[in-house]
Amino acid sequence: MRFNQFRRREFVTLLGSAAAWPLVARAQQSAMPVIGFLHSASPDGYAPYLAAFGQGLKEAGYVEGQNLAIEYRWAEGQYNRLPALVTDLINRQVVVIAATGGDPSALAAKAASATIPIVFVSGTDPVKLGLVAGLNRPGGNATGVSLLSFTLLAKQLELLCELVPTAATVAFLVNPNNSNTVDRTREMQESARAVGRQLHVVTAAIEAELEPAFSAVQRHAGALVVPPDPFFTSRRGQLVRWRHGMQFPPAIHFASTPRPAA
Repeated sequence: MRFNQFRRREFVTLLGSAAAWPLVARAQQSAMPVIGFLHSASPDGYAPYLAAFGQGLKEAGYVEGQNLAIEYRWAEGQYNRLPALVTDLINRQVVVIAATGGDPSALAAKAASATIPIVFVSGTDPVKLGLVAGLNRPGGNATGVSLLSFTLLAKQLELLCELVPTAATVAFLVNPNNSNTVDRTREMQESARAVGRQLHVVTAAIEAELEPAFSAVQRHAGALVVPPDPFFTSRRGQLVRWRHGMQFPPAIHFASTPRPAA
């Protein structure tokens, strides 16, 4: 879902927004506009997304290293690093922040600046999160795309139960560092009760916690739901490999976004 019909020309306008800044501020800017790219995860596995980002800029007339510079900041799955990373971008006087790492990076960018334009990708309701004032009139300095994927978790659970009808217990893998975890877990528990299933919540926030989480799923559940989270998305291949190595056939359901076409 796009807000305020945000299209290519609006992005070009954001890049040129430095022209409206006071002369003192503009004097501190380099001739080449700088985009701040903020992501909650690590670069591993995100090459197709970066390629799509570069292609979109190229279609708008901007090529990195020619008439545009990009400062990349990756939190490496440590969401508590995001405030410092976005502060660093602000200190480098970026003209726009592309907060592409889901809700954690979008919230960090929004909390850090009320003036620098922010383009975000969110997995939930941006109005509820406080990123925008409304879907048709976002207001403020933030706009972007919401996949609203969290609102589909109940339907995805119903589909999973149809695919694996023998799974009396469904595991729900969550990242405790994600600000949405408490609300999403509560909603999933209600949804599980509605379809007559037990919900077993397992957590993982870093690489070392994934294997224990997998073992817990294997002991307690017959299926697994993985909600949208930048850390889990970056470990998608590992989750699939683990599923193939299990001794029973649960369905691993990814409630996340597809990869862009190469």
